[in-house]
Amino acid sequence: MGWPLAVSAGLMDKSPRALFRALWALAAGHLLATLLVLLPFALLLVLAEWQRSIQLVASLLVIGFGVYRLIERRHPRTLARIPPTQLALWSFAVAIAHGAALMLVPIYLGLCQAFELDAGHEAAGALMKASLVKASLGMTVLVSVVHVAAMISAGGCLAWLVYRYLGLRFVSRSWFNLDAIWATSLIVVGVVALAFNVSSWR
Repeated sequence: MGWPLAVSAGLMDKSPRALFRALWALAAGHLLATLLVLLPFALLLVLAEWQRSIQLVASLLVIGFGVYRLIERRHPRTLARIPPTQLALWSFAVAIAHGAALMLVPIYLGLCQAFELDAGHEAAGALMKASLVKASLGMTVLVSVVHVAAMISAGGCLAWLVYRYLGLRFVSRSWFNLDAIWATSLIVVGVVALAFNVSSWR
């Protein structure tokens, strides 16, 4: 969600290099936030006998945070006080505030399971099994790096298209409420994970 700041950096400096420098800073902040949330869960996986309890609590945590984001729409004022020159700090703070890494917790903990999977979902399933079996910190770092690479690639493409071709009018005309979509997706993922865990008890 920080790609408009990359566009702004490019336009202010009138240089594509400024845009890409901003993207690197955003990626660094987002990666740090993702690791900060995922690493404690990776350490908790060592306690295999508590796996079911951890899964249920994580499901409820994701649902609760999604409901909170739907109710509390305002951004924390401290985020507005971070100067644009500190994009890595801004990216870190926003990723924590929006619960970006919480979206990865259900996958990492194996909360979501499905049947008749396509190749992409089979790969995600293999990742879940590997992380649950090995409780690997390396797997946590890999998940975080892949997530940030996907996020910064998508955001970078948008930033470059707006900076180079579409212009700021495109942003003002086509903007939609990403916060509501993000919060709703957190709730949906949490409810699905909770449903799978409760049904597996029967």
